[in-house]
Amino acid sequence: MATDAAAETERSEYERFLERIQRYTNVGNAAGVLRWDQEVVMPEGGTPARSQQLSALSAVSHEMLTDEETGDHLDALEDADLDQEQTAVVREVRREYDRATSVPTELVEEISKTTSEAHPKWKRAKEEDDFSIFAPTLETLVELKREYAEHVDPDADPYAVLFAEYEPYLDLGTADLVLTQLREELVPLIDDIADSDADLATSAFSGQFPEDEQESFVRDVLDELGYDWERGRLDTAPHPFSSGTQFDARVTTRFDESDPLGALTSTIHEFGHATYTQGLPDDQYGTPLGQSRDLSVHESQSRFWENHVGRTRAFWELILPKMQAEFPELNDVTVEEAYEAANQVYDDNLIRVEADELTYHMHIIIRYEVEQALISGDLDVEDVPEVWNDKYEEYLGIRPDTDAEGCLQDIHWSHGSFGYFPTYSLGSVLAAQIDATMREELDVDALVRDGEFDEIMDYLNEHVHGHGCLYTTDDLIEEATGEPFTADYFVEYAEEKFGELYDV
Repeated sequence: MATDAAAETERSEYERFLERIQRYTNVGNAAGVLRWDQEVVMPEGGTPARSQQLSALSAVSHEMLTDEETGDHLDALEDADLDQEQTAVVREVRREYDRATSVPTELVEEISKTTSEAHPKWKRAKEEDDFSIFAPTLETLVELKREYAEHVDPDADPYAVLFAEYEPYLDLGTADLVLTQLREELVPLIDDIADSDADLATSAFSGQFPEDEQESFVRDVLDELGYDWERGRLDTAPHPFSSGTQFDARVTTRFDESDPLGALTSTIHEFGHATYTQGLPDDQYGTPLGQSRDLSVHESQSRFWENHVGRTRAFWELILPKMQAEFPELNDVTVEEAYEAANQVYDDNLIRVEADELTYHMHIIIRYEVEQALISGDLDVEDVPEVWNDKYEEYLGIRPDTDAEGCLQDIHWSHGSFGYFPTYSLGSVLAAQIDATMREELDVDALVRDGEFDEIMDYLNEHVHGHGCLYTTDDLIEEATGEPFTADYFVEYAEEKFGELYDV
C-alpha cells in the first residue's frame, strides 16, 4: 500500500508539473505568433508597441520557468520512478531551468526588447546599404549576449554557451570538427569544379517570371509535396522562415521575377521545416515531447527536402511539366537542363540563401568565424564589414561591394542569434546521413518521380518527427540512422553528385 501511495504522489506531482510547463510553453508560442506577425504583416509603425508586448511575454515566460515552484517540482521528480517519456520531459525542462535561473529576469527582458527594436534597424540598414545604422544595436546585442553567457557558465567559452542555446547535445567541438572536415574536403572539389570545362545548362530558367504566377506555382508544389494547409499557410518575407506548432506551422518565401528557382528551392526548404513541425505528436502539444529536437535536426529536414528531393533528377521529371504548364516559355527546357540549372555551382555568389550546396558551407564558416570573434572580443563591431569582406575574398575569391550583399544580408544577429549559423551545416550533414539510411529501405527516386511522397513522410515521421524531444540529438541520430553523427555521408554524396555533373 505504501508503494502505491508513493506512486500516486509522484504521478500527482508530475501532473502538476506538466500543467505548469504547458502554460509556460503556450506563453512562448503566443510570442512566436507575434514575431511572425512582426516580420510578415505588421505595419512598420507597430514596432514600439510590439517590442513592449514581446518584452512582457518574455519576462512572464522567464518568470514562469524560473519560479521556485518549477524548481520544487523538478527536485521532487529528480529521483522519481518515471517512464521514458516522463524522464525526457523532466530532462528537457531541467536543462532550460538551470540555464534560465542563472540569468536575471531584467537581462532577459532587455535582450527581448533590444532584439525586437533591432529588426527594423537591421531592415533599414540593409535597404539603405549602411552598416552604421545597425552597428550600435549590434554592439549592444553582442554585449548583452556576452553578459548572458557569463551568467549561464562563467567558466566556459561564451560562444560555446551561446551555441548550446540552439544545439545543446552536439557540443561546439563536434561542430568545429564537422566544419573543418567540410572545409578540407569540399574546397578541393570546388576548385576542381571551377577548373572544369563542363558546359552545364545554367541559363535554362532565364527570363522574367511574374510574382503572382510564381506564387501559384509554388503553391501547387506544396500541394504536390503534401503540405497540410489546414495547419499552415504561405506568405512572403524579406528573409524566408518557418515558425509555429504542429497545429499551425507557417512558411514564408520570397520572389525574384528573374529567378523562379530561388523561390522554388526556398519554399521547399521552408516546407521541410514546417512538415517536421506538423509531424510532431498532437497529443504531446505543450510539452517537450511535442517540440522539435533543436536546430541541427530541424535543419536536416529542410535540407533533406530542398536538396535530396528538390534537386534530384527524379523531382525534375515530376515537376518540370507542371512548371511548363505555368510558364509556357520553358517548354523547350529538358529535364536534364533543369537538373543542371538547379545544381550548378556558382563561383561568384555572395548571398548565403542563394548559394549552391557546396559553396554554401563556406558562407557558414565565414559567419561562424566572424561571430566567434565578435563574442570573444577579438573583433570590434565597426570592423565587421571589412573582416567579412576579407574572408569572402579569401574563401570564395569574391568581395562584396556593399554592406547589403555583405554582412547585412542575414537577419540572425538582429534576433541576437549568435551560435545559430553552425547548425545549418550540421543540418546539411545530417540530412545526407538520413537520406543514405532511408535509401537502404525505400526507392526514394522512384517515389519522388511518381509524386508518392507519403512513404517518405511516413519514414521521417517514424524515425525523426514523431519523437519530439524524447531523445537527445546524438541519441536521435543513432536511433534514426543506426550510427553516430558523421560528415562522411555528406562528403561522399557531394563528391559523387557533383563529380558526375562536372566530370571531375
